[in-house]
Amino acid sequence: MNKRSIRISVPHIDENDVEMVVKALRSGWLVHGPLVEEFETRFAKYIGVKRALAVTNGTVALELSLRAIGVKPGDEVIVPSFTFIATANTVLMLGAKPVLCDIDLEIFSLDPSCVEDSISRRTRAVIPVHLYGHPADMDPIVRIARDHGVFVIEDAAQAHGALYKGMKCGSLGDLGAFSFYATKNMTTGEGGMVTTNSDDLARRVELLRNHGQEAKYIHIELGGNYRMTSIQAALGISQLEKLDRLNEIRRRNAEKMTQGIKKLGWLRPPIEKPWARHVYHQYVVMLEDDAPVSRDELASYLREHGVETAVHYPLPIHMQPLYRKLGYKDCCPNSYKASQRILSLPIHPALEEDDINYIIDLLSKI
Repeated sequence: MNKRSIRISVPHIDENDVEMVVKALRSGWLVHGPLVEEFETRFAKYIGVKRALAVTNGTVALELSLRAIGVKPGDEVIVPSFTFIATANTVLMLGAKPVLCDIDLEIFSLDPSCVEDSISRRTRAVIPVHLYGHPADMDPIVRIARDHGVFVIEDAAQAHGALYKGMKCGSLGDLGAFSFYATKNMTTGEGGMVTTNSDDLARRVELLRNHGQEAKYIHIELGGNYRMTSIQAALGISQLEKLDRLNEIRRRNAEKMTQGIKKLGWLRPPIEKPWARHVYHQYVVMLEDDAPVSRDELASYLREHGVETAVHYPLPIHMQPLYRKLGYKDCCPNSYKASQRILSLPIHPALEEDDINYIIDLLSKI
C-alpha cells in the first residue's frame, strides 16, 4: 500500500504565528483594538492603498463593498460564471441581479469583451475575480467600467501579493475584497479585508461593519457586526510578514511542476501572462482534447497513489441548482469547458522537491 500522502493544501503556521496569537490573548484586547488597526495599516501599505478595513471573512468583504457603493434591488452587477459562488451570491443577497459573463480560458478570469456586451443602464458594478492567484486583465475592464460610469470591485480572495503590470491586486479598482480563509496564501483562520483609495467608501465600510455606529451608541444607518477579532489580526500580522517569501516558494514549485508537465503534451499547465505575477493560490492544469484519461480518472489515479487533488470548480454558477431555480439558462461555454477539464494539483510551500518529482513521475506513467 502506498504510504505517501501529499495534501492539496496545508496552512503554514510557525512559532511566530503562535507567539503573536498568545500575545493577543495576553493583551486583554480580544475584539477590535490596536492589533486590528496595526494589521489594517500594514496590509494597506503592502497592497499600496490608502485604507484597508478588516472584516469577518471574504464574503463579507464583498458584501460590504457592494453595500458601500449603494447596490440595491433592481441593480445589476457583472460577475464571471466561473468562480466561487460567493462572488455572485453577495449580489443576490442585496436583492440585485448577478449578470454572468464568460471567462478567458487562458487565465480563467472575466473576458473584457463579455463585460462590454453585458453592461446596461442598470449595471452598478463589475467584479473581476483574480482566480487561482493570476490577475484578471484589469485595464480593459476598468476602461469599460469608467466609460459607463460603473464601479469596479476586485475579488482578490485568491490573489494576495499578485501583480498586474507592477501593481498589487486589490489596488486597481474602486474596492478590493480579500479572504484570509485557512487555505489562502495567508490566513487568519477566517477573516477578510476591504481595500480602497476612497475615503468616502472606506467610511461607508467602517459604518456598515459596526452596526452603522458613528459614535458610541449613536447609529446613523443599518449595519451589522462584521468586525475582525484581535486574535485573527495578530495571526494576520505574522502571516503578512512571510507572505512574499511563501509566494516565492509557490512560484518555484509551480515552475518545477510546469517544466515536467510541458513534456507530457496532454496537460496544459497554468499560464502566466507577461504583465502578471501569478501567486498560485491553486496550481490548475487543464486536460487537452487528446488526453489519454478523463479528469475524474486522473484524479482517481493520483488519489490512489497518495496525491490529493481538487476541482475548483466543478459547476459554473449558471449551472448551480440555486441559479437554475432563479431562471438562469445555459451560457458561458468557456466556463463550462473549464469546469469539465480543470484539476488542481498540490503546489503549497510545504511541498518538497521530491514531492513534485513524484507527482510528475506519476503523470508521466499515464
